[in-house]
Parts: sequence; structure tokens; C-alpha cells
Amino acid sequence: MEPSADDAVSAAPALPVVLVHCKRYKMAQGGHEAHTLRELARQIAELKGTQFAGEFDEARAYRAHRYLVPDDTLTLAEARRLGVHSVRDLYGGVVPFPFVATKLVAHGLPDGARVAPPGWSQAFGAHTASLVLPGYSAFSREDARNAARALWKGGRVRIKRPYGIGCAGQALVADSDQLEAELDALGDDALQAEGIVIERHLDGIETFSVGQITFDDMVASYYGIQHLTVNNHGHHVYGGTDLVVVRGGFNALEGLRLPQEIHEAVAKARAFDTAVQTGYAGFFASRRNYDVARGHDEAGVLHCGVLEQSWRVGGATGAEIGALRTFRTEPDTYLVCASTREIYGEEVRLPAGACVVYRGVDAQAGPLTKYYALEETRRKGASVDEC
Repeated sequence: MEPSADDAVSAAPALPVVLVHCKRYKMAQGGHEAHTLRELARQIAELKGTQFAGEFDEARAYRAHRYLVPDDTLTLAEARRLGVHSVRDLYGGVVPFPFVATKLVAHGLPDGARVAPPGWSQAFGAHTASLVLPGYSAFSREDARNAARALWKGGRVRIKRPYGIGCAGQALVADSDQLEAELDALGDDALQAEGIVIERHLDGIETFSVGQITFDDMVASYYGIQHLTVNNHGHHVYGGTDLVVVRGGFNALEGLRLPQEIHEAVAKARAFDTAVQTGYAGFFASRRNYDVARGHDEAGVLHCGVLEQSWRVGGATGAEIGALRTFRTEPDTYLVCASTREIYGEEVRLPAGACVVYRGVDAQAGPLTKYYALEETRRKGASVDEC
């Protein structure tokens, strides 16, 4: 199912104009997310050798070929309206139903569940159960109770809102009283409309990123290790990712001599990616990123599985752009080691060669700097070991 790096892709009749398309963040609000999206889109336009034209405006007339950088995954209906028909048209992804873009798609329904959104595939959940962490998606109070009861044998469970980013919209529950309090806070109407994920809590968790980018005539695949940092409010949050990026598809990535835990993460993410492509007709994405978690539950059992997917610009996108730029300018380079960092506070020392994608004082987050850096490249004929 994956594209080949050697596949010829016909050139567009004219250079596209690159625009951001905002569903979650508005440029006028000026938060760090909007500024970061704009800067990454500007660099994507530069990599394409074309013009960055700001935020998409449906009332304006643009040249025939537009290339969008959305801040969220598009639905098929949105994509048609925006003129997005293939991976040639966006840095992101398109799904047939809204829930496919959220954490909900990673889990099936609990046994006996009868409430599900339109388009839900029971077969998909059954097929991917061995690829994800123990958990369920639920759209009713009774289904949520059944899911939690089935999972409590391994300790506490984690309740997740489907649209949360990082650890936002999550809570740990250990018993029925705590579960009912969380469900009361959400409300039955919201539960049926939006759903929740109920997942076994893991300790000592390590999170890997596995992804693939299709960009013009290039395909690149990668694995990465995520890092946490402490924000200006004293909370542990996403702090960046160290990536190993190879030219080509997942076959090229698995051709590296990978540590066992990385190999398992890549294999599960790749299988999940294939399952989405075959299980939900209409899906396509030029940016496919999967978080894979590894850790022990409270009964001491080790688990490894896909945590969630991202078919939009994400925390690792700066490093993705840096690697793509290297592959384009250095045809003999087949592997790039790159990293992204998000650092809170005012005193930030940048490493040599760092490319800043945001530096400022956000109204909510406070002083924040985001950058990416290229650390090492390998040319053809060198060792196939990772960085």
C-alpha cells in the first residue's frame, strides 16, 4: 500500500500556491500554534520553490493548483470543497468520517456495545486490536462502564477525550465513583456525540514516533523517540522528538539495524497504517505519523501498541522538513538524523544551525521557543546503522 520512492509522479502544470487552512487555530488570535503553523507552511513553500500566500480564504481566487497546510485532518467533504483530491494537494490527511481523525479510531467498542457513530467499522477494531494498547472507545455511559470494568484488572484506566492533544483532556480513574464523576462532567449528550477512549494506564512509558511523508517526488520514512519537558506552569508536556529519517518507504526504514523495541514499534505502526488505508475507503495522507507507547501496566504486564495517529502538521514536522530539504539538495544522502525541541522559559540557548519555528511569549503558555536541528547525515554506501 505504501508509495515507492522510485515511483514517478507527474509534475503539476504550474507551481502551486501554498496556504494554511485553519480549523482549530485562527491566525488573528496570534497563539504559538498559529505562528508555528504559518512558519512551517512558509518553509514548505520555500522547499517547493513557490509562494506562501497566507491563510486560505474561500472568497479569494487562487491559481488552479493550491497546496494546503491544514492545522487538522480534513474530512472528505471538506477536502472536496477545498479542492484537495490527493497527496499532491496538502501536507496532512483526509478521512471519510470525523472520528477516524481522533483517538477513537485506535480502539474497538466493548463487547455488547450498540452505540456508535455513522461509518464505524467493527471489523477494523477487531483487526487492529493486537496493534494498539488495551482499551476501548465508547459512546454511551453503559458502554463506558463495561469498558472500564474489563480493564481494571490491570490497574487504573485512563479516560481520554477524543480531540485532546498531548495529555490534555485526560484523567486517571481507579473505581466506579471516579468514572461516574468523569462521565457526569462530560455529560451523556456529549458522550454520544463525541465519544471517549478508555485505555489501560501504563507506568514507565516510552513513546516512539513512526511516520512517512510523501512530498512531490519524494518519500521519506522515520522513527523517533519523544521527550517530555516542564512548561512554565510546572507541568510535564511534550518537549520534542529525535528522528531518524530515511529516503524511501517503510521497507527502507526496516532495512536499518534497529533495536528490538524500535523494530516492534515500526512494525505495529506500519500494520496500523495499512489497516486504515484498507479499512476506511477514501482515506489518504501525505503526512502519516503514529505514536507508539511502550510500558507496564499496574499488574506488571509489558504492553506496546499504537497510541494515536496524526495526519496533520505535528511536533516533528520541522525535522521532517529539514530532512526533506537535505534529500532534495543532496541526492546521495539516504539518512538524516534530526530533532525538534520545545523549550519553555526566557533563557534559551540554541545549538549551532538550529532553525527556529517559534520564539515569543504566548498568552497562555508564556515564553516558549521551538526549533529543529539536523545532527547527522549518511550517504549511500555508508553503514546502514541508525544515528
